Amino acid sequence: MTLDNKKSNLASLEILGSGIASSDRIAAMLENAQMLRDFEWAQIKALAAYVQLYRAAPGAILFREGDRGDFMCIVLEGKLEVRKEDNRHIDRTVTTVFSGRSLGEMTIVDGEPRSATAVAIETSTLVVLTQENFLQIMRDKPALSAKLLLKIAQLLSQRLRLASGILVDYLEG
Repeated sequence: MTLDNKKSNLASLEILGSGIASSDRIAAMLENAQMLRDFEWAQIKALAAYVQLYRAAPGAILFREGDRGDFMCIVLEGKLEVRKEDNRHIDRTVTTVFSGRSLGEMTIVDGEPRSATAVAIETSTLVVLTQENFLQIMRDKPALSAKLLLKIAQLLSQRLRLASGILVDYLEG
């Protein structure tokens, strides 16, 4: 996996391990991720070959609102905050992302600038899938990419439904 420092804040994070042994270790860690619960072990092992493991220290910024997006993450350990700037340019916490959850999926699909900022609020271990590697999965393993894309669509749909419900409650209140 290659990362261009101009495209990503990942260059400031600590990369953990490499090689086949690391791929097996990553697969074992991914098995408990909410996003991958209905994936077969063989699919998780295949996915592990396309991702990289990182550690983020407290305060580390994974990406900033408005930055070009080129990766998504699954939090294996730790906790992140997703923040969005309001009309007064004040960062507001939108959500907290706990172990087993994912973030940044929209960029894998649309490649658009980030809609929010992600910050580690405690030491966190992350699995990162770049857009480039997702495209490689599409070429190498179409069935795996289709299942992954369906899961991303389901997650985004769930989040949109939740946001719509919150908006309605806000408008009514």
